[in-house]
Amino acid sequence: MIPSMFRVAICSLAILCVAPIVAQAQPSPSTAKASSRPNIVWIMSEDNSKHYLKHFDETGVETPAIEALAAHGVTFDRAFSNAPVCSTARTTLITGCYGPRIGTQFHRKTEPATLPQGVEMFPAWLRQSGYYTTNSSKEDYNAKKRMQPWDDSSRKASWKNRPSADTPFFHVVTFADSHEGRLHFGVDALQKPTDFDQATVSLQPYFPDTQVFRHTAAFYRDRMSIIDEKVSGVIDQLSQAGELENTFVFYFGDHGGVLPRGKGYIYESGLHVPLVVRVPDNYRKLVDREIGSRTNGFVSFIDFAPTVLHLAGIRLDKAGPIDGKAFLGPRIESADVDSRETAFGYADRMDEKYDLVRSIRVGDWKLIRCFESFQPDAMWADYRYEMLAYQQWRARYHTGKLNDVQSQFFKPRPPELLFNLADDPDEVNNLAGDPAHGDRLTELRTKLTAHLKQTNDLGFLTEASMLKVLDAPVENGKRMSEEIASYINTVNIAVMPWDQASEALLSAINSGDMLQRYWALVAASSIAASNHSANRDMAADDTFVKLLRRRTLDTEPLVASRAAQLAAILRIEDPRPTFQRALKLSQSPTEALQIFNMVRHVNALAGNPYPMGSKLFQLPFNPDPKGLIQQHLDHLDQP
Repeated sequence: MIPSMFRVAICSLAILCVAPIVAQAQPSPSTAKASSRPNIVWIMSEDNSKHYLKHFDETGVETPAIEALAAHGVTFDRAFSNAPVCSTARTTLITGCYGPRIGTQFHRKTEPATLPQGVEMFPAWLRQSGYYTTNSSKEDYNAKKRMQPWDDSSRKASWKNRPSADTPFFHVVTFADSHEGRLHFGVDALQKPTDFDQATVSLQPYFPDTQVFRHTAAFYRDRMSIIDEKVSGVIDQLSQAGELENTFVFYFGDHGGVLPRGKGYIYESGLHVPLVVRVPDNYRKLVDREIGSRTNGFVSFIDFAPTVLHLAGIRLDKAGPIDGKAFLGPRIESADVDSRETAFGYADRMDEKYDLVRSIRVGDWKLIRCFESFQPDAMWADYRYEMLAYQQWRARYHTGKLNDVQSQFFKPRPPELLFNLADDPDEVNNLAGDPAHGDRLTELRTKLTAHLKQTNDLGFLTEASMLKVLDAPVENGKRMSEEIASYINTVNIAVMPWDQASEALLSAINSGDMLQRYWALVAASSIAASNHSANRDMAADDTFVKLLRRRTLDTEPLVASRAAQLAAILRIEDPRPTFQRALKLSQSPTEALQIFNMVRHVNALAGNPYPMGSKLFQLPFNPDPKGLIQQHLDHLDQP
C-alpha cells in the first residue's frame, strides 16, 4: 500500500546553499497507479573522469553503447562529483547533501554520521511510494541508514525480482572494471600490448612522457571500452524485457580519476565526470529537451537524488533539508538548467593522508583553496603509490628529471589556486597572484567562503573533534556556526598580505580557544611555506618564536603538533620531542592519525634535518596492525 503522505528532503540551490528547512512530499494524484511511473536505472563506472571517453574528450576512447544512450537522450557536458573519492561521493549521491555539512566527508570513515532530521537515503522514499529498489552491489556510505533504502542490495540484486511486472523499479549497478586497483600492475605488464595505440595517447602536461605513463593511459582507455560493453549488456537486458522505453537510464562515473592527480584531488580530473541520460519514448513528455542534445548547465552529485525523486512523480516543495536541485522532469525547464554555472568540491582525509581542500567553479573559472597548502599534493598514501605511474613520477622528481609543470605535484601549494579552464583545462597555470585577475579571485573567494560558512562546514572542527558531534551533525553545526565561521576567518589569514597578517596571527595563536590556536598555526605554516620573506620574518621575530615555542608545550596534542610542524618548516626547533609527547597524550586513534600525518610531512621536507623512524614514538593504545596508523609507522621505517 502506498502511504498518503510522507516526508522527503530537497532544497533549492542556485549559487549558494540556503538555510535548510523541512519539506512535505507525496505522490501526486496522477501517479497513484504504480505502473504509470517510469523505471530508473543508474549505471556507474568507478574512478573515471570524463577525459577518457571520446564522447566528452577528443583524446578518449570511443564508447558506442554510451554514445547510443546519448543519441536517445541528453549529454551533460558539465557534470561533477562534489568529492573525488568513493565513500564521500557515494554518500553525497545517496543523501543529496554536501558531505562537510553532514559530517560524511572523510574517506575511510572513522565513525558513520547520523543523518539529519528529514533526510533519508533517498531510495527509501521510492520504496515507500511503491518502487522496487535494488543495488548491485556497492554501497560505501559514511552515514547510518535509518529507513531501509533497498529491497535488495547484493551481487544478486536485480530489478527482475520485483513483485510484479507493474511495479516500477529503481536499480543501481556499479562496474569496477575501471577502478584504480586495475592499474596496480607490475613492470611485466608493460610488455603486453594495449588495444588503444600508446603512440597516439594524449598525456596531460603535468605527466612525464614515459613508457609507464603511455602504457597506463592507454590501458585505462581499454578499461573504458570494457565499461562500454557492460553498459551495452544492461541495455540489452532492459530491451529484451520490454522495459527500455519505460526506463530512464543514467550513465556516469562515480567520481574522477584514476591516473595520478585524479582520484582524491579536486582538480577537474578528480571531479568532472561523464553523464548521459537516456530518455525513454514512453516518458518523453517528462523532459524539456531535444533528444540527442547536449547542455553546459552545471549539475553535481547533490542534484541526483532530487532528480530521481522528481522523475518518479514524488511532488516536492521548493525547499528542504538537503542541498540539491532536480535537473530533469516535469516543470524543469531546459533554460533553467542551462543557466546553472556553479559547483562546489571538497577533499579531506583520504585513507591515511589528511588534507583540507575546498573548491568553487563558476563557468570556466575555478578557485581551489588549499587550507594545508604547505603539504604537497604528493603526500604519501600507501594505496595510491601502488601504481607504477605514481612511483615513477615520484622517482623522477627526486632525481631531477621533471620540468617545472611536472614538478608542481611534489612541491608545497599556494593557498589559493585560480584557473581559467577555457585556456588552461589541465589546471597548471595558477592566476591567483596575477593582479589582472584580482577581481575574479576576490569574487570566487567571497562566494566560496560564504558557502563554507552557510553550510557550517564541519571540516573546520578537525576530524577528532567532529566525531563528538556526529550524533546530530547538522544541528550541532548550526549550534556552532559562529565558532566555525571564526575558524574559517582565522585560517584565511593565510591569504592576507603579510604586513596585515602578522598581528592577526599572533593574536589567534595566543587565543584561549583550542581550534583558534590550531587554525592560526595552520595559516602560519601556509604563509611560511609559500612566502620566503614572511618565512624569514617569522624565524627572526623573537616575540613570534617565543610564542611558537610556548605552543609546542600546549596541553592540546593537535595544537602542540601543529606548532612543532611550523617550527620544522621554519627550521628553528627540532619537532621530534613535541611529536613524541603529543602522541603519548593523544586522546584517540583519530587524533594520533592526524599527528602522524604531520610527522610524515616533516619527514618528507626537502633537506629535512629531523629524520624520524617508528621507534621514536609510543602510543597510549595498540594500533590496529592492519590500520591506517600502522601504515604511517611502517612507512617511517622505509628508506
